[in-house]
Amino acid sequence: MRRQQIQDAAKKFFMLKGFNSTTMDDIAQEAELSPATIYQYFRNKEELYASLNLITLVYLLNEVEKIYKNSKLSFEDKIKAFKDAMYRTFKYDPLVLRNIIHIQLEDTLLDLSIELLNEVNSLIQRIMTMIADVYEEGARQGQFSQGRGIIHADIIWAMFSGLVLWEEAKRKLNPKKDFLKTTLDRSFDIFCRGIKNSI
Repeated sequence: MRRQQIQDAAKKFFMLKGFNSTTMDDIAQEAELSPATIYQYFRNKEELYASLNLITLVYLLNEVEKIYKNSKLSFEDKIKAFKDAMYRTFKYDPLVLRNIIHIQLEDTLLDLSIELLNEVNSLIQRIMTMIADVYEEGARQGQFSQGRGIIHADIIWAMFSGLVLWEEAKRKLNPKKDFLKTTLDRSFDIFCRGIKNSI
């Protein structure tokens, strides 16, 4: 319960002020705890930041796994359903993409415990493997063009995350415009047409 209290306070400040401007004192004050208490649960701000990803990655993993195991969906329908799962996850936690990209691009990785780093990597790998497996099975069944599944899983993730970041940046200029869902739908339609086996 206390760990959740700290994470809720951290999430609020990371959204308001960003990672660099948020201090552990900010988080402690919001959580109504001492900074020393926070350090009993998280050894530094980077680890606290990364821990927020675990919650969201587990949510995404569960969403992707439901689609992966659904034998009633065609391979193409599964690819489109993965997009919807990613979109629901983004709505569940709008910080998730910024967090993951920050962790991967900055020196944050150097400040994480090996256990937390392994946990984050394991969740991401499981998600990407399921997406890759769907592509490869679709190719084996002759529905998709031949190609390595993991490359296509990377393309799907890059397409989704790139469009989310782009559309969110545009929304800062004009908050009334929100074309994220329609842009994602269109991009995945184009992607699915492109991977279809033309033979």
